[in-house]
Amino acid sequence: MSKELIDLRKKDIKQLDAELAASREAQFSLRIKHKTGQLNETNQLTLVRKKIAKIKTLMNELKIKDSK
Repeated sequence: MSKELIDLRKKDIKQLDAELAASREAQFSLRIKHKTGQLNETNQLTLVRKKIAKIKTLMNELKIKDSK
């Protein structure tokens, strides 16, 4: 498991929600920079998108675990 995923698993649902909001803001700013030609490292778009997916997956796991 990656260190990022281990750190995310330690957080509760509120912290994950805050992390998701921050990641979406980062994704938005990266997309704006990419469209204006200011982004040199375009792989960061993919990394942020994958981080958002990880966070949403963990949030769903926690919701399923809480409903049982």
